[in-house]
Amino acid sequence: MCGIALIVSGVRIDLSSLFLSSTTSSAQSEQSLFSIDDIKEALKRRGPDSLGSKKVFLHSKISSSVGGRDRQDVEELCWKDNGFNKRECVAELYFIGATLQLRGVKPIVQPLVDASGNILVYNGEIFGGIDVSIDSNDAEVLMESLGKCCSCSSHEHIRGCHEIGKEETSVPDILSAIKGPWALIYLQASSRTTWFGRDAFGRRSLLVHWPTSKDSRLLLSSVSPPSSIDLGEECGQGGSNFWEELPCGIYSVSVDDSKLDGNMVGEVERHEWTDPMLYELINWERMSVQPKPEELNISRMKFCSRQHDMPVNSTNIPHELGLIEAPVLLPSEAVLITLREAVKRRSTINTMFKAANCDNIQQGHAPVAVLFSGGLDSMILAALLDNCLDPKYEIDLLNVSFDKELAPDRISSRGGVKELKRFSPLRRYAVMLLFCFLVVPMPLLWIYSSFIYHFLMSRTIGINTEIYVGLQHRHCGWHLRENCQSIKYKSEARILLVGSGADEQCAGYGRHRTKYRNGSWIGLHEEMKLDMQRIWKRNLGRDDRCIADNGKEARFPFLDEDVIRTLLGFPLWEIADLDQPSGKGDKKILREVAQLLGLHEAAVLPKRAIQFGSRIARESNRKNFGSNRAANLASAGSAEISRP
Repeated sequence: MCGIALIVSGVRIDLSSLFLSSTTSSAQSEQSLFSIDDIKEALKRRGPDSLGSKKVFLHSKISSSVGGRDRQDVEELCWKDNGFNKRECVAELYFIGATLQLRGVKPIVQPLVDASGNILVYNGEIFGGIDVSIDSNDAEVLMESLGKCCSCSSHEHIRGCHEIGKEETSVPDILSAIKGPWALIYLQASSRTTWFGRDAFGRRSLLVHWPTSKDSRLLLSSVSPPSSIDLGEECGQGGSNFWEELPCGIYSVSVDDSKLDGNMVGEVERHEWTDPMLYELINWERMSVQPKPEELNISRMKFCSRQHDMPVNSTNIPHELGLIEAPVLLPSEAVLITLREAVKRRSTINTMFKAANCDNIQQGHAPVAVLFSGGLDSMILAALLDNCLDPKYEIDLLNVSFDKELAPDRISSRGGVKELKRFSPLRRYAVMLLFCFLVVPMPLLWIYSSFIYHFLMSRTIGINTEIYVGLQHRHCGWHLRENCQSIKYKSEARILLVGSGADEQCAGYGRHRTKYRNGSWIGLHEEMKLDMQRIWKRNLGRDDRCIADNGKEARFPFLDEDVIRTLLGFPLWEIADLDQPSGKGDKKILREVAQLLGLHEAAVLPKRAIQFGSRIARESNRKNFGSNRAANLASAGSAEISRP
C-alpha cells in the first residue's frame, strides 16, 4: 500500500470527547490553506500503481442535484432533516487513496466502494487475525469484513448486539483483530459514520489536522504537503502546529444535523481495542523484572551450556528451525523461531507482485531489500531473509553513508557481507547478495534537509535523513562484486525490511545503560517501556513517510505482534544484562540469536546509532558548529535541521 487521505469540510467538528477544543467555524467560514491537488501531488511522489479519489456529499434533506458535478465521482449520502424547515445543508467528504500494490490477482484502485455505499482507503498489510489467501488483496478482504459489521456504536454494540446474541461484529472488533501495520479511513454508509485510525504501534503514518479557526476542515493524510506548512506559517501556524501524528487507536466521527442551526455536526469519539492481547502489548508489562542473584547466574550459564551441545555446523539451524529439539526452548531459541516467522510473513512473494514486476522477477532481481548497516539487527534480518526467500531471488542490502569509504557503517557492512557468505556458502552470492553503496554528496544532503523539515514533519537529521536521502538518490549505488570490483546498480525492491524496535525492546540504547546504573532493573524496565509506548510518535510515522515517499514499503519484523509478545514473556535479565560490557550485555538475547544463526562476528558488534555509523552526525556538526569537537563541547545532541 502507499498512502491515504480524507478532507472533511462543511462540518462543525465536536472534539469534546477527546478533551480538545472544538472549532466554531461553520460551513460558510471554511478556509483552505492548501488544495486537494496538493495532497494528490504529495502522494503521487511515492510512485503508486494507482491513485484514485471519491467525493461524498452529506445532505440534510434529499436533493435532486449535486451541483452539476460528474456523478461518476460523486456519491450522495442523504437523510431526513428531522422535520425542521431549514435551508439545505451540504457537507463534503473527499477520500484519496494511493496504492502500491503488493497483493492480489487483479489490480485495484482506491477508494474501494461496495454495493452498500461503504468507502475504504487502506494503507497497510494483514499478516494475521483476518485470513488473506495468497491470491487475495488484503484491502478487498478487509472491505468485505467491514461490510458485515453492525452499524451501532461501540456501547450500543455491547448492550444490543452482544446481549441479544447477534453474530454481527463491530468495526473495532475487526480492526483489533488485524496483525500487521495499518492506517485506514472507512465510511460506513448505514450509520453515517467515518472510522479512521492506525494500528496499536503506529507502524503506518497518519497525520491529522484538527479543525481550527485558520482552517476549519478535518484533515487526515499519510503525508504533509509542503504547501500546508508554508501557508500555515504565513497564517501564524507553524507546521508542527498544523499537523500532528494521530495517536494510535480507533476513532469515529458521526455526522448529523445540528438542532440549533441546521448545520452539520460531527462528533469525534475514540474507541477501545477489543482484543485483550493488544492491551498486554500496549501496556508493555512483564512478569519478572528484578532477578535474584542465582537467577542471573543461571541465565548467564545456560546459553553457554547449550552451545556446547549444538552441532559444529550451527549455520544449519535457521534452515531447520522447526526441528530444534530440547526439553524446553531457551529464550533465544524461542525468539529466533518467532522472528523467522515474522520475516517469512513479510517476504512472501504473491501473485500480483510477480505480475507487476514480471521482467525483473524473471531476471532474479531483488523483490525485498534490507536497510543494512552490517550491525547486529540488520545482520539478523538479512540472514533470516536469506533463509525465507526463494533462492532464485536476489537480496539487496541498502547501506547509506556520508563519508565514502571511511564511514563506520560502510566498513561494518563490508564485513557483514563476508560473514553472510560464510553463513550460507551454497548461495550464488554474486547474484543473491547485492551490496548497494549509496554515496550522497553533502550539498545535496542540505537541500534534502530543507525538504525533510517541510515534507516529513521532522527537524532532526538522523535516521530519517539517512533513509530518505539514500533512497531519494534514485536508489542508485554500487554493487560490490565478489572480485571487489563495483558496478553501478539500482535497487528495484519494493519491500524494505527495517530493524526498528530492536533497540527499544532489547535495551540497545546508551540511555538504557544509564538508567540501569541509576535505577537498577526497575529503572531499565521503565525506560524501555517508555521507548515502546512513544515509538509511534518519535520514530515509526516519520520513518514510514521517509520510505513510502520513495516507492517502497517499510516492514518491521521486530515489531511483529508475536515477536513483541515472545520478548515480553521472558524475564528482563534474559533480554539484557547491563552488568556485562557493551557488545555482550546490551541486546543480550539478540546476540544469542545471532550466535544460533552462526553470525558469530555480528553477535559481538557494539551498538552504534545509524546517524553516527553513517557519519551524517559528524557532517551535521561540522556545518552547524564548525567541527565535531566544538559540537561535543556544546553538548550537541541529535543534529538539527536549520530552518530554510
